[in-house]
Amino acid sequence: MPILPSIINWLNFKRNHQISLYKEHPVEIQEETFFKLIDSSSKTEWGKKFNYQGITSIDEFRKTVPLQQYEDIKPYVDRLRGGERNLLWPGDIKWFAKSSGTTSDKSKFIPVSSESLEDCHFRGGKDVLALYARNFPSTNIFNGKSLTLGGSHQIDNFNNQSYYGDLSAILIQNLPFWADFIRIPKAETALIAKWEEKLDKLTKETVQMDVTNLAGVPSWNLVMLKHILDYTGKNNILEVWPNLELFIHGGVSFLPYKEQYQRLIPSDTMRYMETYNASEGFFAIQDEPGDSAMLLMLDYGIFYEFIALDSLNDPQPKCYHIGEVKKGINYAMVISTNGGLWRYLIGDTVVFESLYPHKIRISGRTKHYINAFGEELIIDNAEKAFRKACESAGAIINEYTGGPVYMGDNVKGSHEWIVEFEKEPENLDYFVNVFDHALMSVNSDYEAKRYKDITLVAPSFIIAPKGTFIKWLDKKGKLGGQNKVPRLSNTRKYLDELKEIIQQF
Repeated sequence: MPILPSIINWLNFKRNHQISLYKEHPVEIQEETFFKLIDSSSKTEWGKKFNYQGITSIDEFRKTVPLQQYEDIKPYVDRLRGGERNLLWPGDIKWFAKSSGTTSDKSKFIPVSSESLEDCHFRGGKDVLALYARNFPSTNIFNGKSLTLGGSHQIDNFNNQSYYGDLSAILIQNLPFWADFIRIPKAETALIAKWEEKLDKLTKETVQMDVTNLAGVPSWNLVMLKHILDYTGKNNILEVWPNLELFIHGGVSFLPYKEQYQRLIPSDTMRYMETYNASEGFFAIQDEPGDSAMLLMLDYGIFYEFIALDSLNDPQPKCYHIGEVKKGINYAMVISTNGGLWRYLIGDTVVFESLYPHKIRISGRTKHYINAFGEELIIDNAEKAFRKACESAGAIINEYTGGPVYMGDNVKGSHEWIVEFEKEPENLDYFVNVFDHALMSVNSDYEAKRYKDITLVAPSFIIAPKGTFIKWLDKKGKLGGQNKVPRLSNTRKYLDELKEIIQQF
């Protein structure tokens, strides 16, 4: 066995033992993380403001520090980007992860400290490989290359010593030198800002390599794989990379893309592993094959709290720590991190599928939903309904988004969906009917509003030409990286913008 895989396997064995403690001691691990965070930040401006030196319990922390959203911490972030130190976290912060803007059109700049890089994001990446190797001891992924499709970064205008970009680009820029032995493409290629140029150079650089695993967002990796097949003239990706066995994915749900990947990579031994990695932190990993839930990673310098979604807008919503949560409840996630985020509402919602070990499923976004008529439709509902409709109608979806059609004179409310199919259903009416009834089966509020068409009539669908969503993202300057299509909106903003694109075809 080559030396590098042997060393990796030894390190993985040690780490898997530590992860096994998550099942037995989750509360203790989180308490230790909490007090370490408080102690580390007690002399920062934020820590002094909220008297971190005097905080002796989690309950006291909750009473002392209010819940935060980006708008609340933005003044601190602006000062950090200007070069000030010891504000939210001790020392300098030179890197800022620019959000993909799915919550709003304005960009967010999330502080990325050296501790969050090493102890959270990089540790998460290593743990993905450790858990995979534990489950598949005979894996050959360490004998080949990992192809990572990332974003780009540039010098921040605030200060020539601070930088911003997609999280993926920040990670690539800060990887240790030895990572170049196991990953491709070259950093300078991976960090090209222009998507089309990056795709061409990446393809030429990687098609002759022995790629054993891929990592990135499913939508953009799918575009990359199709481009590689066009370039090589091959029938499937295994003809290009015969030893490919793993795709590590995250950022968006994999379900709409799964069938296309299976067609492009026709192998019974190809494996797919989901991660939950955001600009704000690395949170969870799919640690067991076939288990759709992901293990919440408890020792990455992140302290977790959870708010039941139906009480999120209460004046003082009750927060629960890891030992207080229950299965089956839709929670908004709150984090305090070694990057200087404190009781920060990340905007994602999760459901615990199991406790001890604590495993979660991403259920949606706190601000990405349709609730124009009291239907409380979340992304998880839509994903399940589309999966059922595609299975029944033999369709394959590339991208989609949905929003409300408002009530008017003699017009009842409804939902409108713009869908770009890889394979269109033979009968669109049948597809829509299955989708509609599937939504009713997973969302009782939607079902009640659809009852006899009293409040909502059946949804309408617009089939978008292929390439519509990429043109839309390109127009917004959001090609590649971690940028993603917003699946749901409570307004018609995205729908109307996409309709303008469709009219141009």
